[in-house]
Amino acid sequence: MAGGGIPGVGPSLPAPLKAAVTRTQSVWWLVRARGKLDDSSGLRIIFYHRVSEDDDPLAVSPRRFRQQMEFLANAGFRVFGLPEAVALVEEGRCPPRTIALNFDDGFRDVGENALPILELLGFRATVFVPTGVIDGTASFPWYSDQPPLLTWEEIVELDRAGTLRFEAHSVTHPNLLLLSDAESRREISQSKADLEARLGRPVEAFCYPAGLFGERELRFVADARYRLAVSCEPGVNVRGADPLALRRRQIDPRDRRLDFRAKVAGGHDKPLPLRGLYRRARYGEQHSKGPVNPRLRASS
Repeated sequence: MAGGGIPGVGPSLPAPLKAAVTRTQSVWWLVRARGKLDDSSGLRIIFYHRVSEDDDPLAVSPRRFRQQMEFLANAGFRVFGLPEAVALVEEGRCPPRTIALNFDDGFRDVGENALPILELLGFRATVFVPTGVIDGTASFPWYSDQPPLLTWEEIVELDRAGTLRFEAHSVTHPNLLLLSDAESRREISQSKADLEARLGRPVEAFCYPAGLFGERELRFVADARYRLAVSCEPGVNVRGADPLALRRRQIDPRDRRLDFRAKVAGGHDKPLPLRGLYRRARYGEQHSKGPVNPRLRASS
């Protein structure tokens, strides 16, 4: 992993520290909820980056990924891609134990290692791709040796097959907060145009790189006619939530069985103390916690 790069586009906390914080939160959930899964209404979105044996803080091993997906299947979870899962929420038809599964960045090992497991279990997922990085005109600055990505030919073929559906993740994967208005708008709108030209269908969802966005980015995403957008803020998504600021929880390589169970059961829905201060100090202004724009609300 390269140590430099643009702030906000790669891993943040050191992996051992992040794992320790996660474990503490998981144990507290175990004590508080006695290990029971949350069967209340609402949608939890979980996301991965890579499924690989590589020594990479973004890579979950294929063995652990299989165990996690099998846990969902055995526990009665239904696993969808983002648009279909959100549609259930908006229509008031989202049953307990519904998960939307995402993969960020378009690494080839998702097709090689995750896809066969998803096909076996009948799960579907959304993959967010930065179009310029797929083109090779940009790269992820946190890697000194970037892992292989899916090619455009593979993306088109997989999208048509149906288990994986591809949506937009900017052009170059920058910290949008650091860009000018014109640059931020272009990253958001051009990635949609690029992907629609390749896939031959409307692209309806956007993923803020590193989950970083402000009121400006919300406006640009709405202007670009996206229907959905996902952040990296933890929490459960309920009917009436802002569809352009959906909440997700990342699954990390060091997550043990308890951590994964806690994350899908609601044990990590609340942000850690001082998380907002840390992210503002590291990355810049975060999204407003004020009222949601009514125009962006799902019908109630």
